[in-house]
Amino acid sequence: MIDQVIKFAVDKNIDRGKVIEVIKLGSTKIFSLTHIRNSGAAWSMMAGKTWFLISLPVIVCAAGIFYMYKIRKGSKPELISLSLIIAGGVGNLIDRVRMKEVIDYILFEPVDFPIFNFADICIVIGAVIFCLSIILSDVKKYKQDKAEKAAEKNDG
Repeated sequence: MIDQVIKFAVDKNIDRGKVIEVIKLGSTKIFSLTHIRNSGAAWSMMAGKTWFLISLPVIVCAAGIFYMYKIRKGSKPELISLSLIIAGGVGNLIDRVRMKEVIDYILFEPVDFPIFNFADICIVIGAVIFCLSIILSDVKKYKQDKAEKAAEKNDG
């Protein structure tokens, strides 16, 4: 919902292509707001492939919901991460279904990076948390298995 509210505000208050500098250090631009429409994914990859860019998030969201149900009493970080990924996917999916493109507005100027939106942030943060939770879970399991083997060795 946050994503759609921000996109609505951007659509109504910032002309397409206009850049509003928000953070600037001296002559170096850091963070700006703008208003573009993107019919593709990052860097406009797959522009015009609306059927694919609608199908993929539907599949990912369905798989995420299924997996969340499966682990509903499990790892909180995994559940939170999946919630973020699904929320971001739905935020961009609403735009694609409604307009066949996504409203992007966040411009991080120090690097050559695509203009993005709140839904994209949710997806990336969710994916990072998900990967970290899987890695930490594996490390914990490895240490537990190692401790069990050491205990068996000492008993035997």
